[in-house]
Amino acid sequence: MGDLTRRIDPATPPPPPPTVPVRRPLEAWLRLMGWGWVLVRHDALVPREITHLLPVWVRWIAHLLHAFAGREGRDGRPGQRLGRAFEHLGPVAIKLGQVLATRADIFGVEFARDLGRLKDALAPFPVDQARREVERSLGRPVESLFTDFGPPVAAASLAQAHPAWLADGRKVAVKVLRPGIERRVAHGLDSMRLAARLAVRFVPLARRLEPSAFVETIARALQLELDMRLEAAAASELKDILDKVREGGGGHMSAPAVIWDGVGKRVLTLEWAPGLPMTDPLAAEQPGLDKNALADNVVRAFLTQALDYGTFHADLHEGNLFCQAPAEVTAIDFGIIGRLGPGERRYLAEILWGFLSRDYDRISRVHFEAGYVPPEHSVEAFAQALRAVGEPVIGKQASQVSMGRLLGQLFEITDLFDMHLRPELILLQKTMVSVEGVARRLNPDHDLWEAARPIVERWIRRELGPQAQVRDALEEVRATLKALSRLAQDPPRPQTVIIRETRSPAWAVVGVTLALAASAAALVLSLWPAIL
Repeated sequence: MGDLTRRIDPATPPPPPPTVPVRRPLEAWLRLMGWGWVLVRHDALVPREITHLLPVWVRWIAHLLHAFAGREGRDGRPGQRLGRAFEHLGPVAIKLGQVLATRADIFGVEFARDLGRLKDALAPFPVDQARREVERSLGRPVESLFTDFGPPVAAASLAQAHPAWLADGRKVAVKVLRPGIERRVAHGLDSMRLAARLAVRFVPLARRLEPSAFVETIARALQLELDMRLEAAAASELKDILDKVREGGGGHMSAPAVIWDGVGKRVLTLEWAPGLPMTDPLAAEQPGLDKNALADNVVRAFLTQALDYGTFHADLHEGNLFCQAPAEVTAIDFGIIGRLGPGERRYLAEILWGFLSRDYDRISRVHFEAGYVPPEHSVEAFAQALRAVGEPVIGKQASQVSMGRLLGQLFEITDLFDMHLRPELILLQKTMVSVEGVARRLNPDHDLWEAARPIVERWIRRELGPQAQVRDALEEVRATLKALSRLAQDPPRPQTVIIRETRSPAWAVVGVTLALAASAAALVLSLWPAIL
């Protein structure tokens, strides 16, 4: 399996994203207050269903908030009320709801199902408006590209999708940004930046989570998602990656081709994805569908992208995944793409392999080498804490593991060892949470670790095995010979050092000499009585 004891060079973490100032503090503050009021009116801030679980001294605050709940706060289950509140708050809150909807194991199946509509079942905008957006973005009539342009089949936080047909008969999906969405995202991010600064100032516990860096990372991803040309490039790149994986025998996931004639700043056209969206209740009931193999493919596709290529789809919830028998999965919506450098990929692989092999000492050392844990802490003590996390879950079926309890324990450990949120890993961690949630939804007894084993094992063999060590040694020799060759062809030229003697003016020398003589005379006169 390779030498896992070999020390790896700590990767210098990339600098955190630059902090953007709050552009309109007063408006952002009022908007934050409005967000809180919306949550209160929907009885989604402290739902009445959990009031009896709160400490006694908190219950009177909860009852006071319930008194301000409106009609929208009296109808429906907690998940339905929170979903309506998020939809009212806008795209930034909807993104949060999409992640929560993948974690039925933490929040309950009913709660996750109620939030599920945030993935692709929001209220669409009219077809006529979508056609105008397409024509404005592409600079040509809709009929010049599509023989037919249908009503929306899915509507998400930032855009909606329309079926259309090309002149050659191919069915395509046309993704159109919502009108005015850029302004809503900008306003939401401004308020999030203000909330992050307030959290840093008034909530000491939140500082470890680096809220400002978190907001800027999400802001950067959202801003890239608002340009369909960049999403088209990401879709093309990921399709190339997934095609290479399939050619190598790893048929875990596929991606539709980009129709470049139908790409503009606010419009993206892709080939129609085969199968049914995983948000469709009928998707899991397709004849011949192997749910466990499908769950494995989702996990393995993500790990292959992240480990082998350092580029991965960072928004893998059910609304962006299509499936068909026996276990074919197709990804769409490439607006958020995560990237990992060689150092982060190696750390991720070794940490996962450490858990699979139960080598907690190695996991601990990797965390310290990567700088994830401050150096003043004990490697052995951190390994002990990791063992307390890993042993109860390794080899267990998903249904036997309480993810809520596990996440709580992990949070306590990160607090105990002063671990801060790493901005470069935010999208990776977010996607891992979503992917594991999707796999659990497909198969409640899915074994995440066994699904990950072949991908991580292959990476370890390739990158840390004997052949990899020989390859690295030859690469070092080649680099050394190349450097010596350059040195021989262009030897360093001798440098001439010119020493210039500077002479002080005679008047300055005389002045300094007289000053020293006067000082010495004054010192002798002051000490003369003592000498006598």
